[in-house]
Amino acid sequence: MRDRVSNFFRLFVILMIGFTPVAISAQDAPKPAPKASPSDSPSRWDIFAGYSYLAPKGTVDVLQTNGKVLPETYKSMNKGVIGSGTYYFNKFVGAQVETAGHDLFTNSSSSNGSAYTLAGGLVARFPTADITPFIHGLVGGARMGGPDHEPFRWGPALTAGGGMDYALPWFNNRFSIRLFQADYEYMHINWGPGVWRGRGNFNSARLSAGVVIHVGTLEPPPQLTVACSASPTSIFPGDPVTVTATAGSQDPKLGVVYGISGDGITGGNSATATVDTASLPAGQHTVKCDAKEGKPGKEGLKPWQVATQSTATFTVKEYEPPTISCSVSPTTIKPGDSASITATAASPQNRPLTYTYSASAGTVTGTGASGTYSSTGAPTGSVSITCNVADDKGHSASSNSSLNILAPPPPPQPHTQALCSINFETDTKRPTRVDNEAKACLDEVALDLQRQADAKAVVVGQSNAKEKTAQEKKQKLEARRRHPKPVDDFAAERAVNTKDYLVKEKGIDPSRITVSTSATDGQKVEDYLVPAGANFNNDVQGTTPVNETAVQPQVREPLPMRKHPHHQAKSK
Repeated sequence: MRDRVSNFFRLFVILMIGFTPVAISAQDAPKPAPKASPSDSPSRWDIFAGYSYLAPKGTVDVLQTNGKVLPETYKSMNKGVIGSGTYYFNKFVGAQVETAGHDLFTNSSSSNGSAYTLAGGLVARFPTADITPFIHGLVGGARMGGPDHEPFRWGPALTAGGGMDYALPWFNNRFSIRLFQADYEYMHINWGPGVWRGRGNFNSARLSAGVVIHVGTLEPPPQLTVACSASPTSIFPGDPVTVTATAGSQDPKLGVVYGISGDGITGGNSATATVDTASLPAGQHTVKCDAKEGKPGKEGLKPWQVATQSTATFTVKEYEPPTISCSVSPTTIKPGDSASITATAASPQNRPLTYTYSASAGTVTGTGASGTYSSTGAPTGSVSITCNVADDKGHSASSNSSLNILAPPPPPQPHTQALCSINFETDTKRPTRVDNEAKACLDEVALDLQRQADAKAVVVGQSNAKEKTAQEKKQKLEARRRHPKPVDDFAAERAVNTKDYLVKEKGIDPSRITVSTSATDGQKVEDYLVPAGANFNNDVQGTTPVNETAVQPQVREPLPMRKHPHHQAKSK
């Protein structure tokens, strides 16, 4: 039993010694500024130690001295310790070495022995603000006491599981509580043949909890920054200017050394300095701010401890020029109307001021702080108004405003006009023929085209559901023939015949008439007048142009005279 304990502690000490130099070197590194949570700056090393419970589920068939074989069952091991060290390559993935021992401090007859493991593998963590879940898979070896307290033997071991750590806010997030670690462990141990010996496969459940120490961070300490400001930024000669250097992202445990230099500055070795402007010439001047942090006498040894130099500017003025603002009312006028202009100006030294005005179009009259704008002769659109002011020292200022001269409203957009329609329902023998009843409608269409020489007409033919069905059936029938015949398109033929009437009977130029069809159910032709500038397709939706090379107009011939039955009898 004493050998078991000494072997386990020897292994545990070796493991901890291996991590100690790394932990010490990480602690000696410069400390970063406090982080909001472990997820902002996850640790580089995690060292875990705690209590562990092992429930080996396995039975070993043991040869007895009387020649019989009896099963020996391993019971739970309640007294255990566990420790691990993990090195993380990045925020999520790391390599882990783990060792654990159970029932090493007691020669328990209830558990039949003791066990400890040593394994290594990969771990994946998922850090958040408060908790860090993790999973791991390890491969290694297990050393267990044999049945009936036979000598220890080594065997392979596999571990898979995970757990959850809860971050403690103290000590800059250096500690966490491992709420639980639940693992499955497979161990295979062979104690050899013979009396009191045997071989076992153990499917074990292991539960652990303890404390996690976080060492180092994956992110370098934040870069020290310095901001430089001068106040006020605009002065007259002799007025004081205060320059302030403000460090950012500094480590609160380290000191910061400042340096301020530039025109008129002496002794700028603190965070603030005063500029003597009495001897500075008029114009812009620049001051520079530097900062570095570190332990006293060792500031700026690391790259992130030296801030990039920052600058600020201030201006020394001879005299401050006047200021002016310009406004126009109203800002929108009609052609020929006028507007009022108001200038508001001031001189910091209360010098006398002179006002002038100008406009990009039109004219401005007036002196002093107000004027009148006249749009006579100005084109429509935006007009820029400029108000100028000058003092007696030659300093001047200007301000711009604008107004808009409205353009006359555009003429109304022409649109397609619906004219009369023609009905084809009465002549069942010639359902696409333009009959005499359609003349009145088409004469009016022709008259409208003659009145508006730049207008065009669109005639839109329709067919009813019965005609569409018959057309579809005939198309399918002809499609199966080697030499298909043309199929009547009643809607297209009605439109083409209507155009033919307007061209031949009324003398309308065919280029002014367009024929189309629509899916509307009916036996009609709708007539439309399209004035110049109108868009028929936008005004009337759902029409399809007719291919006039495929659909030819039909000759308007009357039906043949039917012979009276009496005449037929005589002829016989």
